[in-house]
Amino acid sequence: MIDDLEYNTEREHLIIPEYGRHLQKMINHAKSRETKEERNKLAKAIISVMGNLQPHLRDVADFQHKLWDQLFIMSDFELDADSPFEKPSKEELTARPEPLKYPQNHPKYRFYGNNIKTMIDVAVSWEDGELKEALVYTIANHMKKCFLNWNKDTVEDDVIFDHLFELSNGKINLKNSEEDLTDSSSLMRTKSKYSNKNNPKKSKKKYSNNRKRY
Repeated sequence: MIDDLEYNTEREHLIIPEYGRHLQKMINHAKSRETKEERNKLAKAIISVMGNLQPHLRDVADFQHKLWDQLFIMSDFELDADSPFEKPSKEELTARPEPLKYPQNHPKYRFYGNNIKTMIDVAVSWEDGELKEALVYTIANHMKKCFLNWNKDTVEDDVIFDHLFELSNGKINLKNSEEDLTDSSSLMRTKSKYSNKNNPKKSKKKYSNNRKRY
């Protein structure tokens, strides 16, 4: 009896293990049939068995297409049977995907992030007025907050104005502005307030336990 034992390492490789070894043997049997009529009959029977594993998707057209594709894949594209859908090709399955085109942004001031440049470009495209002025100062305050996240020390508004002037290619100039940005301590306090919300252990108040033990 011990001599008849089979280990998975000695058995045939399963292309899609989720369907099990018995279904793989059924497909191999269908491949060995001589007449195409018999292969078509067996292929439809195998598709029915595969669909029974997920009966709620059995009658969906896209799911049927997926089952037929998996049938040919598990047959190593050697099953000569008629399919109601276009047969997949082995070359298409083994083809390497095209590399993704990642944006190659190398900002000078990385602590501001990549989106700040987009925000500045939008502000530059707007017509002069109160709305544009409000957006510019919102961007400047956001830049100041990002700077403080990178450097915990205080930062002068003139530094932010210089960076904004440089990133906007000289189109936004707040160097002579009489309006100050939000105070650094207020920005840092806002940050700590939201960080406590994310850490309930830090924000949780300690109450004295006056309940009696029984």
